[in-house]
Order: sequence, then structure tokens, then C-alpha cells
Amino acid sequence: MNWYVVYTKPKWEKKVAEQLTDFGVECYCPLITKVRQWSDRKKKVEVPLFNSYIFVQLEEKDRNLVFQSAGVVRYLFWLGKPAIVRDEEIGTIKKWLSTPNQCDVSIAAFQVGDKIKVESGPFISQEGIVQEITNTHYVLVLESLGCTLKMNHIR
Repeated sequence: MNWYVVYTKPKWEKKVAEQLTDFGVECYCPLITKVRQWSDRKKKVEVPLFNSYIFVQLEEKDRNLVFQSAGVVRYLFWLGKPAIVRDEEIGTIKKWLSTPNQCDVSIAAFQVGDKIKVESGPFISQEGIVQEITNTHYVLVLESLGCTLKMNHIR
């Protein structure tokens, strides 16, 4: 079975994931905890990692099942076909979200354009290209995941 990306109405990610789970569709809505501030208090809330997107795992023939949920807008398409996310990529997201926020990272004398392999943390074994180096952080491009990673220098 493939993982597909479903586009939802704004702020409906958790509701859609719950409804689809009730319909028997396996879905994954990655959540992160953020501190939100109101005029009178601060509160920790769980918000989706990807706004308006959830992942569903189902057979090609069962793709229309997701439209039973009122919050589903459409599938995300890539090159004219529904975008498919590999199991390894879903696993990487789950692993990244389950690790502590702080990771020990050591900086060698890297130059912009160097290709390096991440040795610890949630992106362990991922290869990246150094895109930017500053006094406080550096930026890696993780081509296999199609994202950039900003890491703070540890002093």
C-alpha cells in the first residue's frame, strides 16, 4: 500500500485524521507541540507539522474513500499523478518527531558545498550538502528528503 498526501481545509488536519481513522483508513498527521501566547496566558498546544496536509495509506483502488470526510479538499499531485510518499520518509518523520529537541552536533571545518553525512539526531545517516554557514548556525540541504535543515552551533 502507498502513502498519499491529502490536502485538507485549513485547521481541519486533526479532525480529518480522526474521521478517516473511524472509516478504517490508516492515516498519519504529524503533530508538534508549540507554546501559544494569548493576552492572559501561555499554553502548550499540539499543531500539525504540515499545515493543511495529512498522509493516508491505502490501495490505489480505495483512494476515493478519503472524500467521505467533509474536511478533505483533494489529493496532492506530482507530475500529473497523486504524490506517493515512501515508507522510509514517513519513518524518518516519525523518528524525527519522537527524538528529543536537543541533539549534540559537532562542527568540523565545513565549507559551503561540502557533502556530509549526519552522524546523530533524528536525521542520522542522511546525506546533506552544506548550503550556508554563519556564526550561529549552518544550513544543510537534505536532497533525499527534499528539505533544508537549519542547525545551531553548539558552543
